[in-house]
Amino acid sequence: MKKLLFAKQWNWKVSGIMLGISFVLAVVAVKPIGVSTQFVILDGIIMDLFAGDTVVEDAEAASGYSSPNAYLNKSGGKYAKNIAKPMNYSFIFVLAMVAGGFVAARLSTSKPDTADQLSPPVWRKKFGSSPVKRCAVVFIGGFLVLFGSRLAGGCTSGHMMSGMMQTSLSGYLFAAGAFAVAVPTAMLMYRKEK
Repeated sequence: MKKLLFAKQWNWKVSGIMLGISFVLAVVAVKPIGVSTQFVILDGIIMDLFAGDTVVEDAEAASGYSSPNAYLNKSGGKYAKNIAKPMNYSFIFVLAMVAGGFVAARLSTSKPDTADQLSPPVWRKKFGSSPVKRCAVVFIGGFLVLFGSRLAGGCTSGHMMSGMMQTSLSGYLFAAGAFAVAVPTAMLMYRKEK
């Protein structure tokens, strides 16, 4: 067991099985996993720190909270409540993902060299080793993915992983759309020079 947990890298089959078990346990024990909404909640928390009136208690709202921001006020003030009381399952789940990544990196017996920590070899071969360029492209890509996720009403965790596991039509449509964009984009970005 120790060898399996601290191996250089898990086999993709083992990783897939562990991911599937994690999603099933989450759905059975608490609720389906979804992450992108928590970025909205974090934005709301930061906005409330500076504006102060982003979320207000409201006895008329289904959640007991409302917001002058229409997006945060939707679903009876559900997002507004999560901003007022962020220490819930979903927000802690996102924090645990960050902590889990940190712990996994510390426990890993395989340590990439400095260049691989900044960018993978396939990136360096095609675009060079500039960390600024790599960070800019990663930030833009992350922004577009998060924007698209919120536009679609959920992310790859919520729609694709949890949704498909529950045989949700939106999950299958999201996955088809994600692959329809991701595969050609990767082919364009990493096409071989003639």
